[in-house]
Amino acid sequence: MNNTVEVKEIDLEQERKEILKRYRKLLNIARPYLQDDDAKLIKKAFMLSAEAHKEMRRKSGEPYIYHPIAVAQICVEEIGLGATSIMCALLHDVVEDTEIELSEIEAIFGRNVAKIIDGLTKISGVFDYGSSQQAENFRKMLLTLSDDIRVILIKLADRLHNMRTLGSMPRDKQLKISSETFYLYAPLAHRLGLHAIKSELEDLCLKYTEPEAYKDIAKKLKETKTSRESFIQNFIRPIEKDLNLMGYKHIVKGRPKSIYSIYHKLKKNNTPFEEIYDLFAVRVILDVPTELEKSACWAVYSMVTDHYKPNPERLKDWISNPKSNGYESLHTTVMSSGRRGRWVEVQIRTTRMDEIAEKGFAAHWKYKGNDTRTNKAFESWLSQIREALDTSDKSQSAVELVDDIRSSLYNDEIFVYTPKGKLIVLKDGATALDFAFEIHSEVGARCIGAKVNNKLVPLSHKLKTGDIIECMTSPKQKPSEDWLAFVATTKAKARIKDYIKEANKQHVIMGRDMIEHRLKVLGVNTLTLEITNQLRAYFNAKDSNDLFYRFGKAYISLDEIKKWKSDREAHERKQATKAIQEPLTNTKNVIKELKKLHGDVKNADAILIGEDMDRVDYTLAKCCNPIAGDTVFGFVTINEGIKIHRTSCPNATELLSRHGDRVIKALWTSQVKMSFVAHLIIRGTDRMGLMNDVTRVISQELKVNIQNLSIGVKEGIFEGKIALMVQDTQHLETLVHSLEQVDGVIQIERGE
Repeated sequence: MNNTVEVKEIDLEQERKEILKRYRKLLNIARPYLQDDDAKLIKKAFMLSAEAHKEMRRKSGEPYIYHPIAVAQICVEEIGLGATSIMCALLHDVVEDTEIELSEIEAIFGRNVAKIIDGLTKISGVFDYGSSQQAENFRKMLLTLSDDIRVILIKLADRLHNMRTLGSMPRDKQLKISSETFYLYAPLAHRLGLHAIKSELEDLCLKYTEPEAYKDIAKKLKETKTSRESFIQNFIRPIEKDLNLMGYKHIVKGRPKSIYSIYHKLKKNNTPFEEIYDLFAVRVILDVPTELEKSACWAVYSMVTDHYKPNPERLKDWISNPKSNGYESLHTTVMSSGRRGRWVEVQIRTTRMDEIAEKGFAAHWKYKGNDTRTNKAFESWLSQIREALDTSDKSQSAVELVDDIRSSLYNDEIFVYTPKGKLIVLKDGATALDFAFEIHSEVGARCIGAKVNNKLVPLSHKLKTGDIIECMTSPKQKPSEDWLAFVATTKAKARIKDYIKEANKQHVIMGRDMIEHRLKVLGVNTLTLEITNQLRAYFNAKDSNDLFYRFGKAYISLDEIKKWKSDREAHERKQATKAIQEPLTNTKNVIKELKKLHGDVKNADAILIGEDMDRVDYTLAKCCNPIAGDTVFGFVTINEGIKIHRTSCPNATELLSRHGDRVIKALWTSQVKMSFVAHLIIRGTDRMGLMNDVTRVISQELKVNIQNLSIGVKEGIFEGKIALMVQDTQHLETLVHSLEQVDGVIQIERGE
C-alpha cells in the first residue's frame, strides 16, 4: 500500500532516466522467457503502472514505480516466472492504490491477468474484532490456488522486496510487517520450495524483530569466515579429486547456514555460538543426464563416506521420496578428519534438483514431465488446501483457517500406500483417520479402525513412511469432537468440523432462541451484533455459533446472562467516570484520544507508559512481563483495554501478524519511577553455597527484592528460577552482570 511523503529538491529528469534504466534491465533479464508480442504487452503494463503511480512515493522518498519493477525482477530472476507474471507484478498495486478499475485491466490485458491482479488486491472495508483483515486477505489469496498459483508467487516476490526495503519504515510498521512475514509468508515460501527466498525472509524478520541477536550472529559469522573457508577447502579437496577421477561435471561449494537457522539452534539447544559445529553445509552439484541422476548421487555418497565416517541416523534420502514441494536431494552428516573433528552436512544433488531447491514450484513445473510421483505429491497438498478452503462455514473462520493451513506449511511429509499400491502423501504426524479422510470424506466419517501392514490399529495410530493402510468402516459410525484431538491434516480437521457443525445446528438455533428470550425478560429487546460480540467475549466463545451452541447444550446456564448484564452495567459506570468521553472500541479511537492528551507533538499516537494510566485503560501483559526499557507495543483487546507486550513476547508474532490493525505504538517515560517483576533463569554447575551466593548478590549487594525463588539440581547441573523487582532494563543488566561473576554460574537468561 502506498504512503506518500514530502520530498524536497527532486531531480525529475534524473529519476526518469533511472526508471528507464531499471525497466531496461528487467527486459534484458526477462528476454529468454519472452515470446511473440510479450515485450509489447510488458511495455504497455510498465507505461500504465508508471502513469498510475507517477505522483506516488515510497517511505524512502523514491518513486513508487521502483517497487513494481523490483517485484517483476524478483519474479523472473529469483523465481523463474514468465511474461504474464511480469505484467501482473508491474500492475500488482494499480487497482488497490489508484483510480484504475479491474475491468480496465481486463480490457487491455485479458481475463487471466485481471484474475491474478484481483487475487493480489487486498480486501477493503471494516472488519469485526472477531475477525482479522490480514487473515481475510490471506484467505482470498489462497482461494486463487485452485486457479493460478502465480498469485502467491508474485505476492512472495512483493513481500520479499518490501522486507528488503523495510529500513525506511517506522519501528511499529517494521514489527507488524516482519511478524506477518514470519507467521505466514516464510512458511509459504518453504512449502512452495523457494528455499532461498524463505531463508532471506527469515533472516530479514530476525533483523527487525531481534536486531541485537541478528547483529551478534552476523558479526561472529564474519569473524570466523576465514577459518571456515579454510576448513571447507581442506574438507572438499579429496572429494573434488575423486569427482575428477570419476569424470563427473560438478560444482562443490560450502555455504553457511542462514542467520535465522543459527539463531533458532542457539535458542533451541541453549548452546553458545562457538559450540555449534554445523554452521555450514557442503553441497555437491552434479551435471548428469536425468536417467543417471539417482545412481550418480549414490555413487558420490559412497565416495564421500570412503573419506569421512557418516552418522547413520542423519541420512536423508529425498531422491527416492521427494518432498511434495518438489525438493530432491541426498543429505548425509559426516565427521571430518583431523585433530578436532566436526560434523559436516553434505548435500548431494544434480543441477536440475538444485534449481528446483532454490526456485521451487516454478522450476519444478519446468521439469514436471520427469517425475509424475512428485507432481502427484504436490497436487495432493494443493487438494488439501482446496478442501480446507471449501468449508461450509465461510463467515467465521478466516483466522482459524489460516492457523490450520499455516500448521501444514512447515511439516515434513510421509509416504503411505493403499492396499492397491496408490501413493498417498500426508504430513508427518498423520494418523489412520487422516488417511481415511484423504481417501474420501465419507470413508473418514464412517471409519471405525484400520489395518496398518495387516495389523489392526485404532484411529489415532500414527503412520510412518512405507505403511500400507486399509480402512474399516461402519454405517453407524459418526464423527465426534474427540477426533479433532488426534487428526493432523487440514482436510481431516475441516471435514470433521463440517460434520459436527451440521449435527449441532439444532443446538445453535435453540441456544440463540434461549438467549433472545432471556434478554427480553431482562429488558434487552434485540440481540444485536454488538451484544452478541460482548456475550461471545464475556463467555470466551470462539464465535457466535460457539456461543449459541454452548447455551443450547446447557454447557452455560441461562442464569449467567443476568450476571453478564450486571457486570456490563458496572463496567459502563466505571467508563463513564473516566475523562475520555468516547469509548476505546478500536485502534483509531485510541489514537484519537492519545492525540487529545498529548497535542500535535511527536509520538502523539503512542501510549506513554507511566503517564497515561489514569486516562487510558492499559495494563502490562502477564505473558511476557515487560519492564521499562524493553521494546514494546500496545495491543487493543476486545474487552480488557490495551495490553502492553514485549516485541519478543511468545505471543507477539501471532498478535502482530493476525491483528496488526489493532497494534499501536507504546513508549516508556522516564518521568515516573515504577517497579516491575522480572524473571531470570540461572543455570550452572552445582556446588555447596551457590544459591546462598546468588541470593546475597541480589538482596544484600544490589538491594533487589526477591518475590519468588525455585531451584532444581540434576546430575550436578542446577537451574534456578527467580522472580524479582527491578526498575528498568538497565537495572536488570547490572544485576545479570553481577550474577555472572558468581563462581559456578554459566548461563543467565530472561524468562517469560
